[in-house]
Amino acid sequence: MASCCNHEVAIETLRGRQRRTLQITLAINAVMFGVIAGAALYGRSTALLADSLDNLGDALTYGLSLYVVSRDRTAKAWVALFKGGLIFLAAVGVGAQIVQRLISPAVPLFEVMGLFSLLGLAANGTCLWLLWQHRQEDINMSSVWECSRNDVAANISVLAAAGLVWLTGRAWPDLIIASGLVLLLLHSASRVLVSSVGELRAAASQRPSANS
Repeated sequence: MASCCNHEVAIETLRGRQRRTLQITLAINAVMFGVIAGAALYGRSTALLADSLDNLGDALTYGLSLYVVSRDRTAKAWVALFKGGLIFLAAVGVGAQIVQRLISPAVPLFEVMGLFSLLGLAANGTCLWLLWQHRQEDINMSSVWECSRNDVAANISVLAAAGLVWLTGRAWPDLIIASGLVLLLLHSASRVLVSSVGELRAAASQRPSANS
């Protein structure tokens, strides 16, 4: 009996730590979405816009993850499936923006790109550090970790694009980096979707049959 109680206390302690981490990362990403989206529109940067959409997707993801912290593995798998869909939609949105920039070319402001990619890198690096300890706890937290890692990669990519725009005075580095981010988002979406579908199948196989 004591062992059972200790196990329940340990689980609740773990969930409490997960909630605190998700609350902090949710707040960071919600703020960064507004800041970076405004900078992307002002600076005419598709790569920076992709970065901001990633922050928006993460803010929604962390909110959903917070909701299912105390729920069963099936609920967590369904939310992870939804997260994968959000990542995929973000990739589609950035792809549409790339097409729009190809039709109506505009050289982005590399100063804005560089400054706000550094700001985003600091914010998302903090999130990644906070989530590191939770990355293998369950599918809910592992999918959150996946999103946060994407953010850091996106920030570094946008910073590289800013440097290339400064060197060349042209828009193509911004579009190339944005295209790379689309591929990263698609890859991440596929990983999350496959993991969540596998988790749902595993949960379904463990349910007692109607005849038993």
